[in-house]
Amino acid sequence: MANQRIRIRLKSFDHRLIDQSAQEIVDTAKRTGAQVCGPVPLPTRIERFNVLTSPHVNKDARDQYEIRTHKRMLDIVQPTDKTVDALMKLDLAAGVDVQIALG
Repeated sequence: MANQRIRIRLKSFDHRLIDQSAQEIVDTAKRTGAQVCGPVPLPTRIERFNVLTSPHVNKDARDQYEIRTHKRMLDIVQPTDKTVDALMKLDLAAGVDVQIALG
């Protein structure tokens, strides 16, 4: 797999979980002889919701909620066949969304 790159994007609502998963990927890639760039923290997406607390009047009384989506990006440069096999067998946490792109 000469001159290839694997780009891995991770998304999660919990920043501790995403950092732990990124560290597992980095350790696995380095153990199999690949070169790793990252993890690079990408901008956190914050969604805010305003909900009326009263069902009838009092429009001024509201509750505010937010969901933070944390993102990280890793580049694995010059992956070996052992690297790809190890990454396929890697078991990450359930709260982490993984997107893998070959380039």
